[in-house]
Amino acid sequence: MITSMDVKKDEAKSDLGFVSLLTQLYKAMNRRTSDDLLGMRFKPYLTLGYIRDHPGTSQQELESSLFMDANSVVLILNELEAAQFSIRRRDPNDRRRHIVEITASGRRALDRADKARESLEDEVLRALSADERRTVHKLLERVLDSLLTAPAARV
Repeated sequence: MITSMDVKKDEAKSDLGFVSLLTQLYKAMNRRTSDDLLGMRFKPYLTLGYIRDHPGTSQQELESSLFMDANSVVLILNELEAAQFSIRRRDPNDRRRHIVEITASGRRALDRADKARESLEDEVLRALSADERRTVHKLLERVLDSLLTAPAARV
């Protein structure tokens, strides 16, 4: 069960902006998503899932799709390779490019981690009906799509 983490029940929730709510949700989820729960750290889990869902992806695609810098991607891929969850190979059509692939043991580890994540999601979303869960999911996808297609803000 989730206990109060950085979310204060006394605060008027309507006073919190969207970014504040997302930040608090991220913090709460990050604390609940342990290495023990998933069998790996959270960022490698996300990366491995992307590799599984996008066969033949390159390191550069991982950087842009997962909003990570090149150094972070290399460190995560090193970690995944050390665990024998993924392999990198040169693209035969472009020797400068590395293709990343999931291994059989990576698929098994990811299947176990997905089940743990689903259990955690059920716990976190327990107060919502199935229809409400689908609605939240669709709305978050629309927000993300909007952010990805909008021109970058200038500071």
